[in-house]
Amino acid sequence: MAADGGATKIVVIGGGTAGVRLAQRLAASPSPSPSSSPATRVTLLGEESHAPYNRVLLADVLAGRYAPEVIALPPVPGTERRGVRAVRIDRAGRSVRCDDGGVVPYDRLVLATGSNPVLPPLRGLRGPDRHRLPEGVHAFRTMDDCLALSAAVRPGARAVVVGGGLLGVSAARALADRGARVVLAQQGEYLMERQLDRAGSLLLRARLESWGVEVHTECRVRGVVRTDDGAGVAAVELADGFLLEAELAVLACGVRPRTGLAQAAGLDVGRGVVVDDELRTSDPYIHAIGDCAEHRGRSYGLAGAALEQADVLARLLTADPGAEAPGPRYTGTRSLTRLTLTALGERAPEGPLPLDLAAFGETTPLPGDDVVQLTDATRGAYRKVVVRGDRLVGGVLLGDLTAVGALARTWEDDEPLPPTGPPLHLLTSDGGC
Repeated sequence: MAADGGATKIVVIGGGTAGVRLAQRLAASPSPSPSSSPATRVTLLGEESHAPYNRVLLADVLAGRYAPEVIALPPVPGTERRGVRAVRIDRAGRSVRCDDGGVVPYDRLVLATGSNPVLPPLRGLRGPDRHRLPEGVHAFRTMDDCLALSAAVRPGARAVVVGGGLLGVSAARALADRGARVVLAQQGEYLMERQLDRAGSLLLRARLESWGVEVHTECRVRGVVRTDDGAGVAAVELADGFLLEAELAVLACGVRPRTGLAQAAGLDVGRGVVVDDELRTSDPYIHAIGDCAEHRGRSYGLAGAALEQADVLARLLTADPGAEAPGPRYTGTRSLTRLTLTALGERAPEGPLPLDLAAFGETTPLPGDDVVQLTDATRGAYRKVVVRGDRLVGGVLLGDLTAVGALARTWEDDEPLPPTGPPLHLLTSDGGC
């Protein structure tokens, strides 16, 4: 509680999924006792001028499936300041200085600064203004990135997407929906290596290619070739010298936790801002959640983890300090990745042809693991689970997700499986969702 006996001043830096969820949970939490003052007063500082939005759905905005306002998150209770960037944390004075000159005091500070896109060191990537990408080269992380790319794409435009992870696959699908001629260049052996196994990736690749996306794997991009006048992009150059003609180059090479503010404040930083099981940083009055946080050596970069961390921290910040029972703890997140890819318009003249995908846990077996796979080539469906001892440790499903609910519950609960062998019944379940 604040020293003056009033509401605790909580400042949240970051208007993304984690920051908004925390503000909503804090607003919904009752005071520790009916006669006490309001428990918290929340100020949310968001660098983007847009209303907070669901970043997971940016590809659907790019595809033209949703207008930007459709993916807006519910209004944030408390004080929300948009278009304001926090530039310095004064830990001794417990305040945050903003780029507009304002100073915001706090009793508790929460860093939900998210992550930045990884921009690879490619030739020709930097223009005269080294702080901006050259014309025709786009990152794909924020609403501004999405709107700029949407304005640049046109039917028949040649677009090269660099990176075959979840974001790159989503961007390639969206650009194809807009009628662009898309090439997806992936340095790794197969698409979505973090989530899928080889068989699942091959099915995904086949579906993308059926929608007109040209896929290249095991190819490294060397640079971006500019037009003769230097005003745009002419091609993307591969390491072997081969040129992929392009008017647009989209960089989807992963993300990196945004830790500059924490590092400048002297907080412990590894890959992300290091936090304990109470999501506290090395300063007990400062917490970190979401993409920027590193817990037990892991930075998740997933919406599911961001939401769970926000929920745990909201309960911690509003817990009755006089309660005898220990407060909640964050012990990690077991997240399931789910994606629906749909081609529209000319790519699917008979209507949408969706590909549903879900992956969780460890999808690559270790020696001694049991693996159960079911493949339906006619329906383009694939299911696989990995069992280690008496535990389900991971799985991949494409095309038919009827079993995903039962599988995910079994994995999340981490309970011993029945002593009847690998869970073939789960793969064939019709009631999982």
